Amino acid sequence: NVMGINNRVDLAKAEAIIQKRLRHKAMMDGVTLIDPDTVYLSANAQIAEDVIIHPHVVIGPDVRIANGAEIKSFSHIEGADIGACAVIGPYARLRPGTVLEEGVKIGNFVETKNITMGAMAKANHLTYLGDAEIGADANIGAGTITCNYNGIRKSMTRIGAAAFIGSNSALVAPVNIGAGAMV
Repeated sequence: NVMGINNRVDLAKAEAIIQKRLRHKAMMDGVTLIDPDTVYLSANAQIAEDVIIHPHVVIGPDVRIANGAEIKSFSHIEGADIGACAVIGPYARLRPGTVLEEGVKIGNFVETKNITMGAMAKANHLTYLGDAEIGADANIGAGTITCNYNGIRKSMTRIGAAAFIGSNSALVAPVNIGAGAMV
């Protein structure tokens, strides 16, 4: 079928058609969309089978989600690589450059940008992680922020494996926190 787009109403109709096709394909490929009509998918998103996507989720461009991951409601993801069995959200915001390894947990009101989180690391709530490398099994407490920009340039924060970052920590980059450290 061919459809002309002459105004914003036509554009919205065309988008609805594309979204319906993308959702259908995802479900036929083994993705669970709990409420398909509320999930928005980018055409180039790569979503493995056995992924569960809850209602009201946006999967933007350049996203890869590995087998067994779960994306909870009201999460917005773009330019992220999500490992197997990771749990994201609800209300999570993953921005470009986010790489999450297997079993990572990103909870409610957590925003990430340009980070790598090792296997089984977690940031459960109220956190901003930008320009950071976080080791496996690290625990990032509520209210933690990586202060990565000084007004001129961005710097990296490095957190070692199994480190514990306590609540309301402001990590001013550049900073290196060793494996097993407690803040």
